[in-house]
Amino acid sequence: QLQLVESGGGLVQPGGSLRLSCTASGFTLDYYAIGWFRQAPGKEREGVLCINSGGGIKTYADSVKGRFTISRDNAKNTVYLQMNSLKPEDTAVYYCAARNLGIWCPGRVADFGSWGQGTQVTVSS
Repeated sequence: QLQLVESGGGLVQPGGSLRLSCTASGFTLDYYAIGWFRQAPGKEREGVLCINSGGGIKTYADSVKGRFTISRDNAKNTVYLQMNSLKPEDTAVYYCAARNLGIWCPGRVADFGSWGQGTQVTVSS
């Protein structure tokens, strides 16, 4: 069983914050790279941030620099996405995905394997 479940999405006003969680079931995240991705209405899925098995970070989206951070808690089998200073353009379904043998973060969305089902983030006044 390879399952990822996202949680923590919701409706937030511009400038607000949310913390998303990605929790694994059926496997442990210790040796995986975990990426956060998002898909806005009518747009293609884009990478946001990724954390590799050693804790290294890769930023896919320049638009989130200085606002979003990714972290992992292996004891809880969970990866987090802390989102601050949210903007309406951050509105999207947010997904997490895993890459086995995750000594580095893949360069493309297509290079990830298991995916969660997503959690909706809506930034609106």
